Amino acid sequence: MSPSLILALTTEANTETAEALARVLLETRLAACVALRPQRALYWWQGQIEDSAEVELLIKTTREQQQALEAAVHEHHSYETPEWIVWSAEASPGYGAWAEAACRPS
Repeated sequence: MSPSLILALTTEANTETAEALARVLLETRLAACVALRPQRALYWWQGQIEDSAEVELLIKTTREQQQALEAAVHEHHSYETPEWIVWSAEASPGYGAWAEAACRPS
């Protein structure tokens, strides 16, 4: 059976804050990998359409880390209301084993 992982998505305002958040999540072993991707976002905020540059963080971790990961993201995030979307994923046995090991405290 493939290991059960989750993918979590959030965004930050710029590369500096995205990298800082990614490092906190990796250093605390709440994430096995955080992929950063610059993007342009259009969205509703406080009654108007915003247009801004952001950095998307795709966080790969284990199901067991989900609650602690969400708490850490909300604690360290620069936004008042951070994007937080999570979905289940199945990984190949090798990648799943690596992710599980990466999320275990050493």
